Amino acid sequence: MPATIAGRTVVTTAGTRVQVNNTERRIMSILFKGRNGNTGNVYLGDSTVASTAGFELKPNQAVRLTFADRRVSGVMSNYWVDAATNGDVVDWIAEIWP
Repeated sequence: MPATIAGRTVVTTAGTRVQVNNTERRIMSILFKGRNGNTGNVYLGDSTVASTAGFELKPNQAVRLTFADRRVSGVMSNYWVDAATNGDVVDWIAEIWP
């Protein structure tokens, strides 16, 4: 049975990408949400994400990535975020493989 882990990633300095989680944990699904109190947009992507390029999340907007086939999974360390405003936050929750 999969376990659930959750956290938040703070972009202290806008324009400086931050790794969501640096572990190699394999995930079945993950939900990312721009924190409601953010004053700008946050950007989701790989290690090349920037405050001008990436999947844009407005405050309180969410996206879920699901890896339904057991032969396919995501890896926590592959996800990075950046923000247009200092101190903005991405909340996340993931189902990890046991």
